[in-house]
Amino acid sequence: MNLDEFNNLDPQNFGNWPIAVKAVIIALLCAAALGAGYYFDTQKQLQELTKKEREEKTLFDDFKDKQWKAATLPKLEQQLTEIEANLKDLQRKLPSKAEVAGLIQDISQQAIASGLKSELFKPDREQRGSVYVEIPIQLRFLGDYHSFGKFISGVAAMPRIVTQHNLKIKETGQDKLMMEMIAKIYRYLEEEPLEESNKKGKK
Repeated sequence: MNLDEFNNLDPQNFGNWPIAVKAVIIALLCAAALGAGYYFDTQKQLQELTKKEREEKTLFDDFKDKQWKAATLPKLEQQLTEIEANLKDLQRKLPSKAEVAGLIQDISQQAIASGLKSELFKPDREQRGSVYVEIPIQLRFLGDYHSFGKFISGVAAMPRIVTQHNLKIKETGQDKLMMEMIAKIYRYLEEEPLEESNKKGKK
């Protein structure tokens, strides 16, 4: 097959064209048809398929996330129950506003029972937190190491929460030692009566 065969072809007498030429023409027509089909139909379908695959992945990831949450929900609910129980237990260890005076007196009695001489016992201003109120107490005692240890252990063993901070022990030049510290007691934050809140608001 050469170029002359294409030049001498009669478009109106396709049946007499050489077989090789017919094969080339048919191949070109098939290629054109496939190209047109791809451009006008298959390409759009492939784009839609890609979009659906992305949606499938998003839905699958969402499903896995929800499945994980559903699987861990009982454990999270159990942990929440334990946290709430621990919180209630801690709240029971915090005195109410009416019980604070008694707790301060218990600390003073513990100092006396430990054989300490009180030089300073001064509750400071309350410091309000988000869920509790902190009440620092400045303490200064005279005694010996044994008495100091007995007092610190006794305060730590109290049923109410009392923390001890900035502990310092120094000599006084006499037979006694001086211990300075800050004890902090905590009470739970009670809801104020409506009338009292209104008064504060007016002020």
